[in-house]
Amino acid sequence: MSNTNWVDALAADDLPDDDVLGVAVAGRDIAIYTVGEGVYATDNLCTHGNARLCDGFLEGHEIECPLHQGRFDVRDGRPTCAPVTEALRRYPVRIAGGRVFVGIDGG
Repeated sequence: MSNTNWVDALAADDLPDDDVLGVAVAGRDIAIYTVGEGVYATDNLCTHGNARLCDGFLEGHEIECPLHQGRFDVRDGRPTCAPVTEALRRYPVRIAGGRVFVGIDGG
């Protein structure tokens, strides 16, 4: 069974308002999204093409890839619009002590 390593990603004050931000966390390119009071994290690279999702358009809980306009639900990573068919990897997020932590599998 894997353990979760909580890695400090950024200050909570640096979270965008209803937008997406790309960050490097433990050597991974991760997109962090805020939607209302929710904070979510997925891989930042689209599963369909070589495009960073932080350069895309966030509308509600959906991020649109800037390359082919496929969409994903940021809450669970599932594709919601063609041409994407493969889900994004999702990471748990927690906020503590004014910092945003992303859960990375520990093995």
